[in-house]
Amino acid sequence: MTVMLEHRTIDSGDPRRFEELCTALDELNVPDGFKAEIIRGNIVVSPWSKAYYLDVMDLICDQLRPHLPDGHRISSAPALYVFPGVERGYGPDIHVADRRTRRTESRRLDGEGLSLVAELTSPSTRDVDLVDKVESYGRAGVPVYLLLDMEEDSATVYWSPTSRGYASHLTVPFGKELRLPAPFGCVLDTTGFDAPFEDDEE
Repeated sequence: MTVMLEHRTIDSGDPRRFEELCTALDELNVPDGFKAEIIRGNIVVSPWSKAYYLDVMDLICDQLRPHLPDGHRISSAPALYVFPGVERGYGPDIHVADRRTRRTESRRLDGEGLSLVAELTSPSTRDVDLVDKVESYGRAGVPVYLLLDMEEDSATVYWSPTSRGYASHLTVPFGKELRLPAPFGCVLDTTGFDAPFEDDEE
């Protein structure tokens, strides 16, 4: 289930409107098990993903940690990054950012400090991950966007951000290796990213 809370008191494109949404989000009491983001001019509250996604996120973090840019940290902890230039506020599943970005008492983190974001699709947010976030992360200048399509069992890396999104991307099925571009310059093994079989859960 995804809930959209609309705040349309100020016209789109006005920076005051985005700030109003950020303020409303700061004051929002999000239930346990849910996260809130600013997407397409709305505050969107959606549930956290299935439990096995946590294992996939750990596999990614473990592989990327030795290849982080100097001074950057990787985490899958809940965090809200704001992108005023594209009027978005996203809580990526995995985020790599300069440590200085986190040295604040604010609940909002500066999206300009990011070197990589990763999203794992879920039925309620898949369209946003595949369309809106590809465009918005690119326009905001995030160097690398890693998208795991959990329904199609595929991993896509986007790089070379432009004013229209990303200029380059590469997709592989789960189980194959995916090369991540600079500033990481490493290979991500996607083995074990697919959903567990019922026998695996016993």
